[in-house]
Amino acid sequence: MDARNSSKQPESPAPEAPDRLDEITRRTCVSLLGTASALGIGASVIGETAAPAEAAATPYTVPLQLRINEKEHRLNVDPRVTLLDLLREHLSLTGTKKGCDHGQCGACTVLANDRRINSCLSLAVSHDGDRITTVEGLAGSAPLHPVQAAFIDHDGLQCGYCTPGQICSAVALLTEAGRGDASFVTPHLAQAGPVDLTDEEIRERMSGNICRCGAYPGILAAVKAAGRSVGSASRSKEAKL
Repeated sequence: MDARNSSKQPESPAPEAPDRLDEITRRTCVSLLGTASALGIGASVIGETAAPAEAAATPYTVPLQLRINEKEHRLNVDPRVTLLDLLREHLSLTGTKKGCDHGQCGACTVLANDRRINSCLSLAVSHDGDRITTVEGLAGSAPLHPVQAAFIDHDGLQCGYCTPGQICSAVALLTEAGRGDASFVTPHLAQAGPVDLTDEEIRERMSGNICRCGAYPGILAAVKAAGRSVGSASRSKEAKL
C-alpha cells in the first residue's frame, strides 16, 4: 500500500446552504440585511420591525381652526408644524417668506389678532381660534393697503424677499404708535395719544426686520408716508363721526 495514500484524510462534505431560519448564521443575516438596504427594500420584509415604520407614516394630528385673511379654515395638523410652514406648505400662502427660520430676520412676519409675530417660531396649534393676516390679506377688498402703496411709491424694496415681512411689521407699527404704545426710544413714556413717528422711532420699531439689500432709506420714507396717510384717514373718519 502506498504510504502517501494511507496518510491522506477523507475530504469533508461541502456545507449545505441553510434552508431554515434557525440555521442562518450571524454573517448571513448581516449580508441579507445589507443587500435589502442596498436594494431599497423596506422594513416590511424584516417581520415585526415593520410596525414602527407604519406608525411613522401615520403622524398624530390635532384639529385646528384659524381665520386667515378673513376666511375660515378647519384643519388637522401635525402639532409640530409651525405657522409659517402651515401657511406656505399647506395653504399655499407663499407671500410670507422663510428667511433665517430662526426668528432673526423678520421675513416671516404676519399679524396674529393684529399683533405682529415671527411665524417661523410659532407653532400653528398655539393659534387655534386666532385671526391671522398675511401680506395677501392686508388690503382686504382694496387694490393695495396704504403701506403697500407707500413701499412702491418710495422704492422701499430691492430684491423684494423681505418686503412682505417689512410691510406686515410696518402695518402693526402704525397700529401700535397710533394707540400710544411706547418703544425703547420714546422720550415721554407717560404721554397720552399717538406717538410721533420720528426717524428714530421708525428705525427702532422696524429693527426686527432685516433688509439684506440695504433698502432702509426707502423703507423709512415709506413708513413715514404711510403714517401720514393712515393718520389723515383716521382724523377724517373721526370728524365724520
